[in-house]
Amino acid sequence: MKNYIAEFLGTFAMVFCGTAAMVVNDITGVITHPGVAITWGLIVMGMIYAFAEISGAHFNPAVTIAFTYAKKFPLKEVPKYILAQCLGAICASLLVYMFWPESETLGATIPTIVAWKAFILEFLLTFFLMVVIINVSTGSKETGTMAGMAIGGIVLLEAMFAGPITKASMNPARSFGPALVSGNFTDLWLYILAPILGAIVAVISCKLVKDDNCCESEC
Repeated sequence: MKNYIAEFLGTFAMVFCGTAAMVVNDITGVITHPGVAITWGLIVMGMIYAFAEISGAHFNPAVTIAFTYAKKFPLKEVPKYILAQCLGAICASLLVYMFWPESETLGATIPTIVAWKAFILEFLLTFFLMVVIINVSTGSKETGTMAGMAIGGIVLLEAMFAGPITKASMNPARSFGPALVSGNFTDLWLYILAPILGAIVAVISCKLVKDDNCCESEC
């Protein structure tokens, strides 16, 4: 049970801080886009250090599914992890709504380009993220001194340049929470499908460039 609570809390903190920064910036303009990107990177890094030893610090259904595809994470745990992650994101969005009910999107991921281009970009962003995760993780746990910095850094980087285009979700739960609470379901499908496919392809690439068993160590 502790691992599910950790996934809930980590996803809750990540989505609350990240989307709250987006909403506050939309309302006041004070935080700026670089500030929003830094917020996402830092909260991801912090939550990895906080919960990696407990749950593996996935906080992302695409990461959980990719670890399972890589034979690092048991299939039976996937629905429970995804449920905990989605509940964390929903609760975070409800709290954002409580603080800023005037926000129309609550930090929802709505692309500024056509859907097929947004799909490709989200696929690539998640691919890059999962390449880093799969190579710095131990089993299915994002542990180690450099893991949090590396993963938080790549999230910051991708949010910095892709945030204005697709909001740089890379995470179905992160997109689902604000969409459900705000009622903005525009192109939500691509924010669910593209990250999952991108993460799985990242695992395949790991197998191509490293030893045959590089992605098969147990958690």
